[in-house]
Amino acid sequence: MDDFFHQVEEIRTSIAKIAQYVEEVKKNHSIILSAPNPEGKTKEDLEDLNKEIKKTASKIRAKLKSIEQSFDQDESGDRTSVDLRIRRTQHSVLSRKFVEVMTEYNEAQTLFRERSKGRIQRQLEITGRTTTDEELEEMLESGSPSVFTADIISDSQITRQALNEIESRHKDIMKLETSIRELHEMFTDMAMFVETQGEMINNIEKNVMNATDYVEHAKEETKKAIKYHSKARRCKPGFIHPLATSRTFERIPGPSQDGQCGHGVARTRLWTLGVIPLGDIPASLTR
Repeated sequence: MDDFFHQVEEIRTSIAKIAQYVEEVKKNHSIILSAPNPEGKTKEDLEDLNKEIKKTASKIRAKLKSIEQSFDQDESGDRTSVDLRIRRTQHSVLSRKFVEVMTEYNEAQTLFRERSKGRIQRQLEITGRTTTDEELEEMLESGSPSVFTADIISDSQITRQALNEIESRHKDIMKLETSIRELHEMFTDMAMFVETQGEMINNIEKNVMNATDYVEHAKEETKKAIKYHSKARRCKPGFIHPLATSRTFERIPGPSQDGQCGHGVARTRLWTLGVIPLGDIPASLTR
């Protein structure tokens, strides 16, 4: 199992690395969208991040697939049912986390596409061309912005800048759509697996939470027991007076609900055992 847990830790580390890359991707998206003509380095950095995410994701997917395929061998081999259950649980949890981080990445890509499309629409309006969402989608599907820009006369600096931005945004979207398609093909089966395993993982998480609640409850009960024991020890014992010779046996009451030493009716006879203070013994016995 040591090798298995080492592999689990590697996968978990890689998933965390993708999560960091996704945050960097979002930052680069914001920079690109905020500038009419963003620096080439920013776009290069974004492209490098996308490549790293794809490469790391492919490795994670391969490792998860390998673990999944080993389950059949484990069932027919000597591995105990407990070990197999642990392996299946770890695989399910990692698969879910993997799909979650890749879903976040896909959502970031989709949002960037929509915002880039909005920029193209605004630049077309600057050139005097009004388009609907359907027309924009048609332009993007055609693979060429010239569908709407061919008849635009670039007779001013503003118009030329607008056309340049339209072309630049269009290229960004084309690259983006290629990336989205690749991710979709790569992770459709992973998403389906996680969906089928979702109920099992939810039950595991519920059991973990219940166990945590039980531990906290046990801690509170332990604190109460210690507090009660401390109060009981503070109750001062009496001493045996040599003249208290009666052999009547009585139960000495413990601490009462208010935390004070218990007394009650038994107090009237406890002096016969010599376990109450000397001052409380009748004078007839102390003469």
